[in-house]
Amino acid sequence: MFKEELTGPEYYGRFVERAKELGVEYMLNSMVLQVYHEDNEVICINSVNGMTRVEAKSIVLAMGCREKTRASIVVPGTRPAGLYTAGSAQRLVNRQNIMVGKKVVILGSGDIGMIMARRMTLEGARVVMVVELMPYLAGLTRNRVQCLDDFQIPLKLAHTITRIEGNERVTGVWVAPVDENKKPIREQEEFVPCDTVLFSVGLMPENELTRKAGIKINPITNGPEINQYMQTSVPSVFACGNVVHVNDLADNVSEESARAGKYAAQYAMSNLLETAREVACVTGRNVRYLCPQKIHVAEKGEKVNVYFRVLWPELGVRLVARCGDEIIVSKKEYRVNPGEMNHVTIDTAKLVGDTVTVEVVKED
Repeated sequence: MFKEELTGPEYYGRFVERAKELGVEYMLNSMVLQVYHEDNEVICINSVNGMTRVEAKSIVLAMGCREKTRASIVVPGTRPAGLYTAGSAQRLVNRQNIMVGKKVVILGSGDIGMIMARRMTLEGARVVMVVELMPYLAGLTRNRVQCLDDFQIPLKLAHTITRIEGNERVTGVWVAPVDENKKPIREQEEFVPCDTVLFSVGLMPENELTRKAGIKINPITNGPEINQYMQTSVPSVFACGNVVHVNDLADNVSEESARAGKYAAQYAMSNLLETAREVACVTGRNVRYLCPQKIHVAEKGEKVNVYFRVLWPELGVRLVARCGDEIIVSKKEYRVNPGEMNHVTIDTAKLVGDTVTVEVVKED
């Protein structure tokens, strides 16, 4: 976005500066309670203005995502101190200078979990192991190299925590390999002493407001279904970033946000391109979901990036988009991995049918 390497706070600061330069009005420390798209209203509340009604011709949903917790994956055992999501531990260590533990086991190989493995090690703790249910990495490969391999932190794939031990404080966890059905193999359980467990078991788009507004939700992404303009099933409401689908890179989130802002502004000014027809995006072989889920085809052709994640890792593949029997995109990839986003660029002028199918084809 800014063509230079920046820390998280620096990256955030650039956007704050740009917003101030443009004279954008904003309300901080405010909670949105309801989105009334029928009346183009947002109801929010804060300690300064109390209950406030904001009127707008278009609305952009950008609530981000939240972490899944122990309750989401139902890990048996006691409920002692020392159990954290990776994100909450990150905040305590980085923002509040609070050390969460000295001997750590991390469940899940998500990016935040792997980054926290490195962070805890640098702070003097011992990360005993990272345990991952799937037989492949959940996060980016670069984070495995920089955060686990470089610090000799063991990664146990196809393993899970079967129960947690401890009364007032965690004393250890039982770890077991899993079979092809993800069921723990109890005969091979081992006890791992630790005083802290971090859960890095995935993120979930924050869409309570979206559901309350009656906007269509995709069952796979758990985010609103959109077209290439980031427009939801309600024409005046747009969405972007992790509220739509969980991205792996901040750059992707920024790109989607800029696109949503652009088209929301065009809609508010009645300048959004008129749609001639709608084409549905359909998942093919080794494709978990597609975003956008539909493409609006106007008289003037345009290039549309369709993003997706795969179901399992593969080497030596080709990303293919088909419209009927015709291949309209063919892109070679050395490898694909569920933890990393892929995309194909589709020319809407080539969309002659009602559907476009995206698949991963294994090359001979």
